[in-house]
Amino acid sequence: MTDTFGRIMLDIEGKSLSEEDKLLIKNKHVGGIIFFSRNFESYAQIKRLIIDIKNIKQNIIFAVDHEGGRVQRFKSEFTKIPSMQEISLFAKKYNNYEVFKEIAWLSSSELVSVGIDINFAPVLDLDINSSSIIGDRAFSNEAQEVIKNASFFIDGMNEAGMSSTGKHFPGHGGVVEDSHKEVPIDNRSFNELDSGNDDLEPYRRLSKKLDAVMCAHILFPKIDEYIPSFSKYWLKDFLRNELNYKGLVLSDDLTMLGAGNDLCHEKVEKSFKAGCDMVLICNDRNGAKQAIDFMENKDIDRSIEIAKLKSSSKCEWSDLDSSSRAKEIKNIKKEIGDKHEKNSNRS
Repeated sequence: MTDTFGRIMLDIEGKSLSEEDKLLIKNKHVGGIIFFSRNFESYAQIKRLIIDIKNIKQNIIFAVDHEGGRVQRFKSEFTKIPSMQEISLFAKKYNNYEVFKEIAWLSSSELVSVGIDINFAPVLDLDINSSSIIGDRAFSNEAQEVIKNASFFIDGMNEAGMSSTGKHFPGHGGVVEDSHKEVPIDNRSFNELDSGNDDLEPYRRLSKKLDAVMCAHILFPKIDEYIPSFSKYWLKDFLRNELNYKGLVLSDDLTMLGAGNDLCHEKVEKSFKAGCDMVLICNDRNGAKQAIDFMENKDIDRSIEIAKLKSSSKCEWSDLDSSSRAKEIKNIKKEIGDKHEKNSNRS
């Protein structure tokens, strides 16, 4: 029998499972768990937590935002990853773009060793408009640099046995506003987004390499009346048909204000109709329950495709401790961090 997965990804409340967490995880429509900093204490604790969840359900994927820089949920014991722009400056100065592959391999291997299947990275946004939420999370303000650097990064993730997620489709760098707090509006035309060195170019060039794409909660009113997670144009006409993209499509967290003010189950319905394979619902337990009830009432099918995001790697933390490759990468990472700190002190 082919493994199928629920199409909702949820968060949990703390560093161990509550009784309510356990009940939600058992539901057939829950197919993923995303971890935040509040869920993490140590390597041993997060590994134990994942085992506890697996003892409840095997057909479930585990995800985290672990890009590096400002966005790294697991810190203690894990290698601290510089921001992508810090690494980009180092790579450009020393003409060493393999550093992206090496750092991605190390960070992904550490995650895989505790049972994480997918890191929501790389960020493919261009840092072009002083975005309050993107900034140095982006590799560059140049599409070709983003493509080159992200390609190496994806290679490192894949070598470690981890799937990649390009985000935030079709591009978050052109707006200042934070989509966690409001609906950002990008008034550019399609041609302005697709000139060959703009926001859509990383998705054109990397579409065959990405395992998953996460949608931005941004409105592009000159292109479509819906944000990408709710847009058949963006997800079906452009991403699937024009780019011939074959990977998974994920919504960003539907409880973010950038996803609008509809009830959670209404946003879930719109996401699935538009073409999302899986939706994220975080920090809103009532909304999660609403969504599950909706799935039950509508008898929404589970997904075979989500299984592709499961990691098959058997990497162990002890292997990394004794790895000369890991030690060398940590030395390079320290050099990048030291150079950034010196430059910051001068400014």
